[in-house]
Amino acid sequence: MTIHLLVLILLAQGALVAGQVFLKHGMNLTRSPVGGAARIVGILLAGIGLLTLWFLLWMGLLQKLDLSYVYPFEGLSPVLLVLAACAILKESLGWKSWTGVGLITLGTIVVGLS
Repeated sequence: MTIHLLVLILLAQGALVAGQVFLKHGMNLTRSPVGGAARIVGILLAGIGLLTLWFLLWMGLLQKLDLSYVYPFEGLSPVLLVLAACAILKESLGWKSWTGVGLITLGTIVVGLS
């Protein structure tokens, strides 16, 4: 595998996480009286666009690489999503959630090394 494909894999995961964060942020704004319809729609469209980019990148990667190689990188997205939710959306997680993130990370490492 080339560095080019690795960058595409990481870009795909970044688009997936960013798309989810945009969608959640947009949906949070629907409960706020100061959201503004145009702003909410713009944020939701950004989320949909990023998820579309993820899907297209994912399809391209599946065309070029074995699923058994690409799929373990999907284990990064829950970890990145939790970190992004804490940092960007100011969500807080308890110890059980962090334990789950740790187990996901460990499982991704084990699968990646096999």
